[in-house]
Amino acid sequence: MPSKAATARSRGPAKPQALSFGAIVLVPFPFTSQAASKQRPAVIVSSRAYNVERPDLIMMAVTSHLRPTPALGEVWLRHWQAAGLLKPSAVKPVFATLEQGLVIRRLGALAAEDQDALRLAIGQIIG
Repeated sequence: MPSKAATARSRGPAKPQALSFGAIVLVPFPFTSQAASKQRPAVIVSSRAYNVERPDLIMMAVTSHLRPTPALGEVWLRHWQAAGLLKPSAVKPVFATLEQGLVIRRLGALAAEDQDALRLAIGQIIG
């Protein structure tokens, strides 16, 4: 009988668990100019169903640079520590689509209250 290690090697790399709306991940988030990217947290805004079927993820940038008042489409996270973030943070109204393989690691997930606020903000942005 083959060992567990040999069996795992024969199956190929394990597929990561599908991410859902509200998951916080660390990624090389592209600048809007597309000239470069910056490693930063991002929140997944595509659905689990989309993420299972597609090779990419739709996400929004997360920043710890808070403005005096939130800008249109910006969401200040009330439960930032529970989401796995190190500092008080906000979701920026900036979207990107990245290949799932570019996710460096999962940090956590938004609390339900923050997910609801994010859904409202996306409605403001996209209309």
